[in-house]
Amino acid sequence: MSDDDEQKRKRMKLYVSPRAPNPRRVQMFIAEKGLEGIEEEVVEIGRDEHKSPAYLEKSPFAKLPVLELDDGRVLGETRAICTFLEGVQPEPNLMGRDFEERAFIEMADRRAELYLFGTIANCIRHTHPGLAPLEQPQFADFGRSQGEKMRDVARWFDAELGRQPYVAGERFTIADITAFCALEFARGLMRFRPGQEGMPRLQAWRDRLAERPSAQR
Repeated sequence: MSDDDEQKRKRMKLYVSPRAPNPRRVQMFIAEKGLEGIEEEVVEIGRDEHKSPAYLEKSPFAKLPVLELDDGRVLGETRAICTFLEGVQPEPNLMGRDFEERAFIEMADRRAELYLFGTIANCIRHTHPGLAPLEQPQFADFGRSQGEKMRDVARWFDAELGRQPYVAGERFTIADITAFCALEFARGLMRFRPGQEGMPRLQAWRDRLAERPSAQR
C-alpha cells in the first residue's frame, strides 16, 4: 500500500448511529477487512440529528450510514460503501473474485437485504411503539404481515444452510454480514429466535457468526 493510499484511508469518516442495523453492516465489513484509521462520527437518530441541515447536506434522505471521503465527496447506501471499501482493500475478498462469483454473491446479498432485512425492517417500523416517531403513520396490519413473510424467507434460508455452510455458498461473504445484521435486528426488536421456530440450521449459522470478532462490537 502506498503512502497516498494510507493517507486517504485515514481521512475517511463513517457516520453511524447506535443500534442501527445498516451502519452495523458497514462496521462489520470494515472489521472483517481489518481496515484501520476510519474515523466514526455518531449521529443520534433518537435526537433527530440525522435531520439536521448539516447532515442532510451529506445524506439528502436522512439515511445512515454514509462515508465521507478524503476529497469531501460523500458516499451513501450500505452496499455502495462496501463496494468502495472492497476496492480500497481487496483482501480478504468478501464480494467475489471474478464476475461469476460476484454475481452469485450479489444475488445472495440482495435476497438477504430485500427479502429478509426488508421485511424485518417493515415489521419493526410498523409495529414497535419505539419506532413510531420514525414511521408515521404506522400500519400495524402491514407490519404483522411483513413479520409473517419474513419467517417464510427465514425458512428458505434455513433450508439453504442445510446445503451449504454460508449464505452465498462455501465461504463467508458480504451476504452473511447482511443476513446476520438483519437477524440481530429481529432478535432485539422482534424477539425472533430461529431455533425456537423450527429453523435449527439458521440458528446454528447465526450462533457461529456471533462468535466472529467482527460481530462483537
